[in-house]
Amino acid sequence: MKIIDTKLAGLILLEPKIFTDSRGCFFETYHRPKYGEIGVDKNFVQDNLSRSVRGTLRGMHFQIQHPQGKLVQVLQGDVFDVAVDLRSGSPTFGQWEGFYLNDTNHRQLYIPEGFAHGFVALSESVLFHYKCTEIYRPEDEGGLLWNDPAVGINWPISHPIVSAKDLEFESLNALSADALPHVQ
Repeated sequence: MKIIDTKLAGLILLEPKIFTDSRGCFFETYHRPKYGEIGVDKNFVQDNLSRSVRGTLRGMHFQIQHPQGKLVQVLQGDVFDVAVDLRSGSPTFGQWEGFYLNDTNHRQLYIPEGFAHGFVALSESVLFHYKCTEIYRPEDEGGLLWNDPAVGINWPISHPIVSAKDLEFESLNALSADALPHVQ
């Protein structure tokens, strides 16, 4: 697989080696020893799958006491995927980076513990899969306002479909240290 550099430490963009022929294609979506060699030596304990319609923005989510690392990929469709560094003391705290992930480039993004994560669906329908290093706990969920001007994410759409819950998240400047991910 090909590793593509990112500007945020620990955030890893992966491009698998794809084998194609007249029947279609084949590629590995996860191989623990190989991922371990590039720094993603994690015990994934939960897999999630979401389906979204065009314009749906899911995010920016994180867990506070039990931060999740996530290995994300698009099985069907096209998204703009975003990670924001919320690790206390990180030189890139509050900075974001975004990537186009789709069912053509088959790219994956590893988002380490301590990041907020979200994506917007750009195709008619999106099937989005992610592996997590921690079990999801609803009572431990935190979030960052998707259009926080202090973070300045440059989303490729201006009027996304956002859940009522996600609209209630606060800006980064309003979050106390206790409301941010506690990364060991």
